[in-house]
Amino acid sequence: MSVYPEGQRDGVWAHPYQLASGQTQQHRLGHTHLWVTLLDQEWQVRFVVQQPEDSADPLTWFETIGHSLPSSEIPVQRFVRSGDNGEVCFIPAMASLPTVIRPSQPLTVPAGGRCVLYVGTNLWMKVCVGEGRSELTEVPLAVPSRTWLGRNSMEGEICYASSTYGRLALEAVPKRPWRAVTPVTIINRRERPLLLERFSLPTPLLSVYRNGQGLLWTPGITVECETDMNSASLRIDQSAPQAAGECELLAPAREKLAKGRRLVRAFDHIFG
Repeated sequence: MSVYPEGQRDGVWAHPYQLASGQTQQHRLGHTHLWVTLLDQEWQVRFVVQQPEDSADPLTWFETIGHSLPSSEIPVQRFVRSGDNGEVCFIPAMASLPTVIRPSQPLTVPAGGRCVLYVGTNLWMKVCVGEGRSELTEVPLAVPSRTWLGRNSMEGEICYASSTYGRLALEAVPKRPWRAVTPVTIINRRERPLLLERFSLPTPLLSVYRNGQGLLWTPGITVECETDMNSASLRIDQSAPQAAGECELLAPAREKLAKGRRLVRAFDHIFG
């Protein structure tokens, strides 16, 4: 448990918090500041996502419950209450668009070789209320920027651009409560080397797990680059990776993929 001023505690994913009418719960995590207020007839949600400074990378997530509200300049979302018991919890979610990841430096995978990159991606926070966890809204935990990945301006797809790098060593991945780690295995079955400068992580297809240390993980991904066609197949594991240890499922993927199915996508849409 981190040491905070009186009234502040570590935030916890999927934990039911109980509020009384008139109370506001504040959360600070990553570059996001969130306020959730319970009133007799409604829920109110306010949040601010700040642009990160070059050297600023927050480490902690804390929450506190009180009666103070932020500046009236911060927009408010209002939701009519319907049968909840004043309970609120926060569920992690992966990005709704594929996310472009880069190695910390361009990386070459030899012909017939393979590597594993560990990627930490920023999450969204779903604000859910009541025992049935009815979703009110979702909040980005970083400023989402979009990019284009494809062969040209006509062939490709819109993605989010990751603010973190893929690492060859798991120990080198910064651990944050608002990021989930994904191991990506890249297999080069071609007869020539593969220069890996960036690739598209299918974040909408990834569920979120939590291990015994409180770290968040997604299932592993395997990308195979074939020798006889200019394409790559992508396979998503059905559970948390072994490196994560024993885990519990916190949130299903936004989009479902049939069990055992492989995604075959244009090579330029995975590696741009």
